Amino acid sequence: MAEVLRYTAFSDDPHGGNPAGVVLDATGMSPEEMLATAAAVGYSETAFLVPRDDDGRTFDVRYFAPESEVAFCGHATVASGVALAERLGAGPLTFHTPAGEIAVDTAARDGRLWATLTSVEPQVVSAEDSLVDDVLAVLGWSRDDLDPSYPLSLANAGVWHLVLVARTRERLAQLSYDQPRLADLMRAADLTTLQLVWPDHYGTFQSRNPFPVGGVFEDPATGAAAAALGAYLAHHGLVAPDASFSIEQGVDMGRPSLIQVALSDDSPRVRVSGKAVAL
Repeated sequence: MAEVLRYTAFSDDPHGGNPAGVVLDATGMSPEEMLATAAAVGYSETAFLVPRDDDGRTFDVRYFAPESEVAFCGHATVASGVALAERLGAGPLTFHTPAGEIAVDTAARDGRLWATLTSVEPQVVSAEDSLVDDVLAVLGWSRDDLDPSYPLSLANAGVWHLVLVARTRERLAQLSYDQPRLADLMRAADLTTLQLVWPDHYGTFQSRNPFPVGGVFEDPATGAAAAALGAYLAHHGLVAPDASFSIEQGVDMGRPSLIQVALSDDSPRVRVSGKAVAL
C-alpha cells in the first residue's frame, strides 16, 4: 500500500479543519487501488498525485472519497499543497485534475504554510424548483427557511453544488437528513455537496456541507464548495467583483475551519486559501 500522509486542511489545529489523505507518489496505482486506499483511510477525500516533471512541481491528481471518485476536492488540494511545500519549499505548483488544471501557490505567512488554489472557469445556473423542493424535503427545511434575497442556483468551480442560503443561523445549526435518500437525489443531479450557508453580516459566511454521495454525512471544510460560493455571489452581483470574504465551516461539528475566498475583476476564476497541518 502506498504511503498515505494525513493532514487537516483549513486549520493549523489538528482538532480543526477537514482531514485529508495525501499520496505524494501514486505512480502505478489503479483506480480500484486508489478507491480502496481512500476507503481504508476513511477521510472525506484522499488525493493521489503522480509527478509529471523532474522538479516535482507539476502533478496529475485524482481524488477519492470512501465510496467514489470526485473530479475535484479543494481541501485535499490545500493539504497536498502544504505537504509538498514542506518538502520542496514554498512556490507555485500545478495540478492536472479531472476537472481541469488547478494552479496552487504556496507561501509562508506568520510562520505557517498556506496554499491558495485558483479554480477552473466557474459556471452558475438556475436550480430547478423540483430539485430544490426535493432537497428541502429531505433536509426537513421549507422555502420559508431560505433567504429570498439569494437566488436558487447550482454553482460549479470544479464540481457542482446546490447553494441554499438559510434565513437564520438557527436553521443552519439543525442538520438532520436521510443519508441514502439525499445521496440518490444528489447523484441524479450530479451534485457533489450541498452548500448550505448563512451570511453573518460581518463579511463571513457560516457554512455546512452534506456529502452523502461520498459516504460522508458532513464535511467540516469544503474548498470546492467555497470556490463555487464565490462564483455564485459574483454571478448574481451579491458582492463586489474584487471581493474577499471568509467562510467558517465545521463549527457545528466541533472541527472549526477557516476558508479564505478572493475574487478578481479581471478573471472569473476564484481563489481559495487556507492553512494545513500534519496529523
